[in-house]
Amino acid sequence: MAGVAILKDTTAHPGDLTPFDRLIKASTEYEPSSLLAVIGKTEGNGCVNDYTRMLSATVWDPLLVGQDGISVFSGGTEGVLSPHVSLVVREPDHVAADGSKKYAEGLVAAVGHTRDFAPHEMGTAVQAHEVAKEVSRLMADLAVAEDQVHMVLVKCPLLTTAKVAASAEPCVTTDTYKSMGYSRLATALGISLALGELAEEGLGAALDSYGVQGWSSRASCSSGAELENCHIVVLAVSSKASNPYRATHGYMADAIDFKGLYPLVQEASAAGAAPVQIFVKAEPSTDGVVRGMRHTMMTDSDIQGTRHARAAVGGLVAGLWGTPDVYVSGGAEGQGPMGGGSVCVVYKLAE
Repeated sequence: MAGVAILKDTTAHPGDLTPFDRLIKASTEYEPSSLLAVIGKTEGNGCVNDYTRMLSATVWDPLLVGQDGISVFSGGTEGVLSPHVSLVVREPDHVAADGSKKYAEGLVAAVGHTRDFAPHEMGTAVQAHEVAKEVSRLMADLAVAEDQVHMVLVKCPLLTTAKVAASAEPCVTTDTYKSMGYSRLATALGISLALGELAEEGLGAALDSYGVQGWSSRASCSSGAELENCHIVVLAVSSKASNPYRATHGYMADAIDFKGLYPLVQEASAAGAAPVQIFVKAEPSTDGVVRGMRHTMMTDSDIQGTRHARAAVGGLVAGLWGTPDVYVSGGAEGQGPMGGGSVCVVYKLAE
């Protein structure tokens, strides 16, 4: 099985394709057809009308024509967060002259998408089940077990006013902004089902509790108006591949959980390894407090709470990681404990 590498580069604007030229076209290691997925952060507001995500997807998707590749763009680079892309590219196995594997294992990835969802299905158990089915299929394609998976990253749809108006059946909400959270939640719970973290009989309670009674530390979901289905990337480490890339995962218990982040970052820099990228989810705690103290992220009428959370967590992550081009995505319903968020770290062993 051929594994994958992750190559990261900065972007000057949402339509900037120069990272493809710098990392792929100019490379002697990778061909344009090596590009499996592009995962990016864009400088929009990260809310319903963030069209920077759509612009980025529009310019990058043609590079994936003829492949099964997908794009996932998360809007919102508040504070010190810097717009960038992470390219998931096929990495040939590292095999010695005698045919032996140079590395005992390696990073692997599979990408796919669900069917399109009708408006009344978004944010419901139907969406969760479709996500679970596709994640399970991708894991089977990779021949990996649940405990080998370190992240399932998904771009999922949201409701617009037009979709709600055109729906023949009632939607989970008529509030387009709230629909982003419902879609992320259903997607995350689908991932939990596929990874064996949530039993089918617990799905209803997890949906009703907004993920408090069921969450995954390996789910990373963001929603947008640029698609009607779910784009899915499964990232795992497998002995069937041989490359220097590795991943580890965990979670932040709340928005200032330095102790939760630090060991994961330390693992990425231990024994000469080079940190590659960190993927973190962030959200304002819905109980209105952080470690017993009141926060105002949920009551600011000028700025949405997820934007506050991205800025706060982004500063913490960037400071610890040592660079601001980190993937911090707002809205962590079912993706880590309430008020916290899932974390995945990718690093490269010394060659």
